[in-house]
Amino acid sequence: MRTRRRTAVLWLVALACALAGARARAATPAVDAPAPPFVAQTPDGARFDLAQLRGKVVLLHFWATWCDSCRTEMPALAHVYADLHARGLELLAVSADDPRERRAALEMAQRYHLPATLLEAVRPNGFGAPPVLPLTYVIDRGGVLRARLLPVRAPLTEDSLRAALVPLLDSPPPESGSGQ
Repeated sequence: MRTRRRTAVLWLVALACALAGARARAATPAVDAPAPPFVAQTPDGARFDLAQLRGKVVLLHFWATWCDSCRTEMPALAHVYADLHARGLELLAVSADDPRERRAALEMAQRYHLPATLLEAVRPNGFGAPPVLPLTYVIDRGGVLRARLLPVRAPLTEDSLRAALVPLLDSPPPESGSGQ
């Protein structure tokens, strides 16, 4: 009897995990589709609203202080942001750190001169919780998600970021009456 009960419990746990995984995949925004809603409050009180940034190319970078790959990518993000911001690039570094680590997360972002917030300060968040860190989304001037950048084999570099961003920055902004 005990073995049957244990088997039933294991099946229920497996089913729950499968359903949770399916929900997480369903929440993952699709590349080449309109970016979902995303509004964040920054620590200085500013509002970062993706819908209000039409006409700009946007990087949403999800990271955490405890993530080695995240720390490795920070200098490349900082250099590219500093270089391309004047051309229309906006960036928000969204820390997935525990709220108790708020100070460390914001200090790290500040060290690299990156606009940042904590994941807990994002509402609504149509991107959901990042399934892996680091995770960087690239949104074009028309509000369309164009890339989901993951460090599969190596962290993002300045070259890989520029390859994803420069063509979007070189394209003209969408016309305001285009309905996008």
